[in-house]
Amino acid sequence: MWRKGLLGLVFAGALMFTAVAADVFVSVAPPRVIVEHRGPRPSRRHVWVSGYHNWDGQRHVWVAGRWDVPPEGRTRWVAHRWVHHRQGWVMVEGHWQ
Repeated sequence: MWRKGLLGLVFAGALMFTAVAADVFVSVAPPRVIVEHRGPRPSRRHVWVSGYHNWDGQRHVWVAGRWDVPPEGRTRWVAHRWVHHRQGWVMVEGHWQ
């Protein structure tokens, strides 16, 4: 019985940590997006994943865009974006849709 309680406590703690770690608020607005040269498309299957500014804990750092092959059944890339909240800026991760 106590094992189930301990296991439940471990899972509850993990879920709470995940919820707290989900959003990192940044007080500095991200810089303007950098316009990148895409280069030739490697194949018809490749989709452009645009670059974005990432927060490294001290400043915004540009992550370059790239050509990528979508996972099976996914065809559209939804780009990373910064959203402003009362507490600051939060980055919403890009994902395949």
